[in-house]
Amino acid sequence: MRRLAARGAAGDAGEVAAPAADSSDSAQGRSPSSWRLIDLCAIWDAGVYLPSAAWNGASSGVARRRLNEAERLSSVREAQLKRLKVTRPRVLGSRERGRVPRMARQPPPPWVHAAFLLCLLSLGGAIEIPMDPSIQNELTQPPTITKQSVKDHIVDPRDNILIECEAKGNPAPSFHWTRNSRFFNIAKDPRVSMRRRSGTLVIDFRSGGRPEEYEGEYQCFARNKFGTALSNRIRLQVSKSPLWPKENLDPVVVQEGAPLTLQCNPPPGLPSPVIFWMSSSMEPITQDKRVSQGHNGDLYFSNVMLQDMQTDYSCNARFHFTHTIQQKNPFTLKVLTNHPYNDSSLRNHPDMYSARGVAERTPSFMYPQGTASSQMVLRGMDLLLECIASGVPTPDIAWYKKGGDLPSDKAKFENFNKALRITNVSEEDSGEYFCLASNKMGSIRHTISVRVKAAPYWLDEPKNLILAPGEDGRLVCRANGNPKPTVQWMVNGEPLQSAPPNPNREVAGDTIIFRDTQISSRAVYQCNTSNEHGYLLANAFVSVLDVPPRMLSPRNQLIRVILYNRTRLDCPFFGSPIPTLRWFKNGQGSNLDGGNYHVYENGSLEIKMIRKEDQGIYTCVATNILGKAENQVRLEVKDPTRIYRMPEDQVAKRGTTVQLECRVKHDPSLKLTVSWLKDDEPLYIGNRMKKEDDSLTIFGVAERDQGSYTCVASTELDQDLAKAYLTVLADQATPTNRLAALPKGRPDRPRDLELTDLAERSVRLTWIPGDDNNSPITDYVVQFEEDQFQPGIWHDHSKYPGSVNSAVLRLSPYVNYQFRVIAVNEVGSSHPSLPSERYRTSGAPPESNPGDVKGEGTRKNNMEITWTPMNATSAFGPNLRYIVKWRRRETREAWNNVTVWGSRYVVGQTPVYVPYEIRVQAENDFGKGPEPESVIGYSGEDYPRAAPTEVKVRVMNSTAISLQWNRVYPDTVQGQLREYRAYYWRESSLLKNLWVSQKRQQASFPGDRLRGVVSRLFPYSNYKLEMVVVNGRGDGPRSETKEFTTPEGVPSAPRRFRVRQPNLETINLEWDHPEHPNGIMTGYTLKYVAFNGTKVGKQIVENFSPNQTKFTVQRTDPVSRYRFTLSARTQVGSGEAVTEESPAPPNEATPTAAPDEQSIWNVTVLPNSKWANITWKHNFGPGTDFVVEYIDSNHTKKTVPVKAQAQPIQLTDLYPGMTYTLRVYSRDNEGISSTVITFMTSTAYTNNQADIATQGWFIGLMCAIALLVLILLIVCFIKRSRGGKYPVREKKDVPLGPEDPKEEDGSFDYSDEDNKPLQGSQTSLDGTIKQQESDDSLVDYGEGGEGQFNEDGSFIGQYTVKKDKEETEGNESSEATSPVNAIYSLA
Repeated sequence: MRRLAARGAAGDAGEVAAPAADSSDSAQGRSPSSWRLIDLCAIWDAGVYLPSAAWNGASSGVARRRLNEAERLSSVREAQLKRLKVTRPRVLGSRERGRVPRMARQPPPPWVHAAFLLCLLSLGGAIEIPMDPSIQNELTQPPTITKQSVKDHIVDPRDNILIECEAKGNPAPSFHWTRNSRFFNIAKDPRVSMRRRSGTLVIDFRSGGRPEEYEGEYQCFARNKFGTALSNRIRLQVSKSPLWPKENLDPVVVQEGAPLTLQCNPPPGLPSPVIFWMSSSMEPITQDKRVSQGHNGDLYFSNVMLQDMQTDYSCNARFHFTHTIQQKNPFTLKVLTNHPYNDSSLRNHPDMYSARGVAERTPSFMYPQGTASSQMVLRGMDLLLECIASGVPTPDIAWYKKGGDLPSDKAKFENFNKALRITNVSEEDSGEYFCLASNKMGSIRHTISVRVKAAPYWLDEPKNLILAPGEDGRLVCRANGNPKPTVQWMVNGEPLQSAPPNPNREVAGDTIIFRDTQISSRAVYQCNTSNEHGYLLANAFVSVLDVPPRMLSPRNQLIRVILYNRTRLDCPFFGSPIPTLRWFKNGQGSNLDGGNYHVYENGSLEIKMIRKEDQGIYTCVATNILGKAENQVRLEVKDPTRIYRMPEDQVAKRGTTVQLECRVKHDPSLKLTVSWLKDDEPLYIGNRMKKEDDSLTIFGVAERDQGSYTCVASTELDQDLAKAYLTVLADQATPTNRLAALPKGRPDRPRDLELTDLAERSVRLTWIPGDDNNSPITDYVVQFEEDQFQPGIWHDHSKYPGSVNSAVLRLSPYVNYQFRVIAVNEVGSSHPSLPSERYRTSGAPPESNPGDVKGEGTRKNNMEITWTPMNATSAFGPNLRYIVKWRRRETREAWNNVTVWGSRYVVGQTPVYVPYEIRVQAENDFGKGPEPESVIGYSGEDYPRAAPTEVKVRVMNSTAISLQWNRVYPDTVQGQLREYRAYYWRESSLLKNLWVSQKRQQASFPGDRLRGVVSRLFPYSNYKLEMVVVNGRGDGPRSETKEFTTPEGVPSAPRRFRVRQPNLETINLEWDHPEHPNGIMTGYTLKYVAFNGTKVGKQIVENFSPNQTKFTVQRTDPVSRYRFTLSARTQVGSGEAVTEESPAPPNEATPTAAPDEQSIWNVTVLPNSKWANITWKHNFGPGTDFVVEYIDSNHTKKTVPVKAQAQPIQLTDLYPGMTYTLRVYSRDNEGISSTVITFMTSTAYTNNQADIATQGWFIGLMCAIALLVLILLIVCFIKRSRGGKYPVREKKDVPLGPEDPKEEDGSFDYSDEDNKPLQGSQTSLDGTIKQQESDDSLVDYGEGGEGQFNEDGSFIGQYTVKKDKEETEGNESSEATSPVNAIYSLA
């Protein structure tokens, strides 16, 4: 493999660097192949063009026959792969310290692109003529169809009809059409037109007309004088979206638990509509394994429940082209049930059906019917098998394949396992599949026999055949299918049987063999292979070329190579018949081959080891019977670059000066560049460093200068490098000289600038240095200012060592220069010197063009061309302007041009996103700059016209889905495809009454991808998703909305987990429900463990119901702390946990180390309700007395004297629930005291269980009792208020006393006035009812409570006169059992 790169040089000669190549191909012993294309394979590596030098070998003439073209192409492809395996050899003569060859890194010449494209075409099996425009313009070619509409072409009736047909050929082909196999006269129909230079039909309905009139089968014919090519038969159909037939639907009556099918029967549309079910209020019907939509659009209920009556059901059909939705009249359900109450609590009942009185049933199939069915599917399509079963409980569906497993890579389950989809079906997917429907009552299976048929598909598609006169070849058309397809050959659109006889052509089934072809054999052949499921049509032309040899590379190339390296000389050529190629040197008559030379089978010449005598002019000559062509390559041999005095390792003290040598020997005709690396990174040359051609000097060495230094000497062709290490020692103890002890400062400014030796492109600048202020001057920086483009702005011109005070400055044309100088030392830079006098150079044409040329559209119909304007030193003359040229890429149209004075130009009225060639050339009053290189720009982008299709959603887990879609056609992108983007939003949660945010989110999939993953979704939710194509302009139209449901997940952590410790015996825990349940909550799990320092107790686990949010822990150890971990649970598992620890006891002082002086510390209080144990530490001597002082919340102070050895002591006169402050101090010295400790005693009675008053059931019970008591009081008050007189005298056994109240009519009045209290009682302040001394109650008579009231309200029953009230007063309680007291007693 050789590396080749172009460099600019005078005249037509290029400058190409050619390092070593490998000669491994020479050992292959391959014979020259007789194929048509010249091999121009190449690869790119690190920006350097690497041709494989695999040109075809010479042939001996026309006598060669190509009897088997397919075998020939196969061998060529194999040879290509072998040649691409050539490895780069080690460079000969390289030195161990790293010299490697280098190449110029510039783009290859245009012929290389043509050659590279030829290589790709040859590797792909396509036979094409070279892409060189001059050759293409000369060579004739039969027509080839390049673009056509799809076979089943469905159009929107609201738009104009477009039937595409594009073709190429030389001369350009003409077009005509047939409709329904008859000639279609376009000229007779004013609505039909054909695009210019194209066969595309346009049918315009702006002036009226019905699109249905143009339905039929169309076929395009492209013809020139060398043959006719055919398009596919294009079936044109107009999209239809018929209305739903009107019908009145009676309510559907069904027994609860029975199966039900609601039929959709959508109107037939083209294409078929998308079916979905909603309510009449446009709410989607929730589907699950019990209720789901079948593939035919019907809605299936495996069993009907009472809750299904809560909505109606309407079938909706969405039509693709018209973007309309038609809604069928809704079904209403009437469910007959044995349990008329729709109790929502029964929905989650473990045995919901039996709880509602629904009889359980074994499964039966609703679709398909029976126990067996069959299905046919075409190869490459998707197979969809569906089983929908009824039963109580709802059956589960499972899928199996007899005699094997389901294809895991292609099979997926849909519609709650009721459907099995196998993508991209092949023959091995045929067989018997069965679905198994089962519930706890039993199971049933349905067997589906799957047969896989196949429309024709290519095994060997015919390819264009290019031959030379007298050569042989063949066209092969092999296809497969089920049933086996038939093959029909045609020539120029006519059956081969009816074509004129050709003695050089022989048909053998699927192969046409050509022998001794002549110019008259040129034609276009069609192969039509078909069966009952479809057809394939392919065009392949036979072209016979008679072309003398042509050279494809530029003439008189210059190749430079380093001595003793290996190189290869290429000579690309073309001709028909295939020419032979020979090499000559310096006009010598002998062919070069053998010894130091090796000629490859493709004609490339390899020189194994370059020597000085190999320098010269090499000529390649290509010859065939029609003539010959030659080209020359000039080879120059250059001396290698070598470092002959390398830098050496050095050890230097800080502040000293170090010099690293690097002396280089190189070829004088090559430009040498010496650079330095520090620690293998580019070295920044600062003020303390000076780089010369043969050394690097470092002044005032510092610690940061320590490291490895590498000298890199390089030319355009090779490089050499050497490395040394610098070690820096610490500071010197004393100054090395007198100046080192003096204060250092920045240098004074240079002065007395003078310009001498004035020339057109140079001038000498001299200055007098200023004082260096005890720090040597290391550098001088020369700056300049010009007064035309940027007056007053100073620019760096050049930099010089501090040892010089004069320099020759290189100048640019037409600049009015003014110079100044700045001195630099290690302290800093001086002030700039005073400016010199001005000097203007003469003008000249520009020598360069503006850079950074770009062409980008800012609107869909324009292209803005921009560039970086040139500065004053590159203008070279007055009135700098720019000549802007542009034209469509790969067209023959002339260049458009305009002169611009600024740095931008907008081209208007451009097509959408079309490539343009752009050139920007500088020009001034002295002339034009060099011819610029072309830059490729693009016109503006428009919004994409199509949305991704076949969007498929697969739920991966509760938070992620995978997406798959079909890519859009490139011409619909209308710009650069940036990404596919998915917009998705959370429609609702499967949990009732849970509010969710429906904010749209997006996921981007950059590049031309077909699948992606959307993550971070919320579990147990309904989502909707749409996809768009995004280019530089923005989003395209949205795809069909996809709905999916994420499964149940684990909940988030419980919120606001709080740990409170009211005393040392209990710990109260409270928490709130998780923010995101992510499913149906099944409870909480609490794990807690006691710990004391590094000691950890046994973990305890508690499980709670989902409604419980409080818990009280009984402490078993009053000293230890507790660590609590709480998590919520769903059916999937436990979610994120939250951890809290119980607080440290407030009465526990932080342990500290014993101090040196006498003190008291670590006072610990362990309180109970009426007592507390006190301990402390101290460093007093034995027998020391202490005093414990404590003060309660009422500010009552008490003290207890204590002996040192009496610890712990117990305070016994404490009050429950009171706060105390306590300290311990020395009895002998009250000033030595502990810190004040605060503690609180526990209450006398502690409720260790959850407070019953906060329980929901208790609150509900109390409310019910209070309501009942209130009703009773109201009834009693109404009865009492009615009063009345009741005739009871006839029933008395004892006569009334004279003091008894009575009326004249003999009736007994047992009521009082409305505003009086109940007789015989009064209401006390505490709510009780107390009897008076004169009370007289019905209860006091007879057996109270046995009396009854008659229908008229009179009292019936026996009663006696009241006993002596004194007899009963002592037995009566002071509080009657009133309803109010009953409530208080319960509380």
